[in-house]
Amino acid sequence: MNTAPATRTETVAPVELDLDARLAVVGALMDERLALANVVFEVDTAHIPAADPIPAVVAPPLITPRPVACPYSTPLAATLHRAGVRLETGGWCTGQLRDEQGAACLIGAIRAEAPTRSQADDACAILLETIRRDFAEADTIPSWNDAQRGPRLALLYLDRAAALAHSRDR
Repeated sequence: MNTAPATRTETVAPVELDLDARLAVVGALMDERLALANVVFEVDTAHIPAADPIPAVVAPPLITPRPVACPYSTPLAATLHRAGVRLETGGWCTGQLRDEQGAACLIGAIRAEAPTRSQADDACAILLETIRRDFAEADTIPSWNDAQRGPRLALLYLDRAAALAHSRDR
């Protein structure tokens, strides 16, 4: 009986690689795959004749919107309309009449657009009346303004107040 010589096999414990070594191995594998993909791309596109260079893309001219013409002929309605335009263009804020960037709250926009203090007070009175039609719990314009999350309702109620002032010929 023939017996093969006994061979001894040793098992080698797997080598634990740290993060940098694993990243280096994966990076080398990816470099090899990208090089192969580049060769395949060049072979696949070798038959395509050279195309004209891609023309430069030119941005269209910047169009600035024209100011909205005031649709109201009465002074208080025109003041409320201009206050709305000021909020749309300059920004809306809460907690103060105006901030450092030029944004204004409802009262700040009305005061900035009114020619006199008494006209600003009259415009604020009409605005508060308009707000209280839908928000009976609104005590003041600043408290209602500060409770809003964005300028959408502030602009809406400025428009409604302007329409109300115009209907009253004020």
